Amino acid sequence: MATETTSTSSKAWSPDLTTFVASEVIGSALVLNASTVAGRIEGDEPVLRVAYVNDDTADFVAEGDEIPEGDPVLSEVTVATGKVAQLVRLSREQYVQSNAAQMLSDSVRRAVIKRADEAFINQAAPTSPAITPPAGLLNVAGITSGGAVDGDLDGLVDIVAGISAAGGAATHILLSPTAWASLRKIKVGTGSAQSLLGAGTTDATTSLLGVPVLVSNALTGSNGLVIDRSAVVSAVGDVQVATSSDVYFASDSVGLRCTFRFGATVVRPDRVASFTVTAPAE
Repeated sequence: MATETTSTSSKAWSPDLTTFVASEVIGSALVLNASTVAGRIEGDEPVLRVAYVNDDTADFVAEGDEIPEGDPVLSEVTVATGKVAQLVRLSREQYVQSNAAQMLSDSVRRAVIKRADEAFINQAAPTSPAITPPAGLLNVAGITSGGAVDGDLDGLVDIVAGISAAGGAATHILLSPTAWASLRKIKVGTGSAQSLLGAGTTDATTSLLGVPVLVSNALTGSNGLVIDRSAVVSAVGDVQVATSSDVYFASDSVGLRCTFRFGATVVRPDRVASFTVTAPAE
């Protein structure tokens, strides 16, 4: 009896698969820029275990005295992942048109980034015993509520200071387009037309208080986040693209599939803070 193999069976049984390193094809994804990538896993059930230490205190000891033993807590967090996927079906005639494959590839890439960013920020926490897809940053229990930034940057200064007081360092400020626009409208003083952030003939740089700003429509309304990326750990897989000309054999069509597995969790919630920006009065 003949043995069926990938070389003798139809391509639907072994579709062509292309793998890309995520940072090379979706490098603008928030999970790659605003978290610490700690590893990779495959499947909804396995989790990535990330070790960290809750430091004990050190103190002065007199010369010759016995040094008391410290007791740091060796802890861990687990990172579960979910798979973002898209399947596109189109006729063979459409697929072979000039530039069709490249345009579809770009479309799939944009779709994957958009969904991944939305999940990184807004994904609802799974209901136990489910562990995936993991909660987005705005739905993580324990993150700091920084209140509203209104009329000046003092509220943002306090948020950044609070992260430093918790032992972290703010590495990124994430803003919705609306929140960024509102900040750029804050003037240097009452009655002034000059923006506090320098918007006008010379545009504002994408940083605040020396901290890089990422503007993303994954954040809605007037929402923003200040994060220490070392407090957010993630697991990120490759972007995998597969095509098959046989899966839709009966309709002479081509299937294009793209998948990206990732997940993130917050190790130290006190080093992540949410806030809103109040739009200045017109």
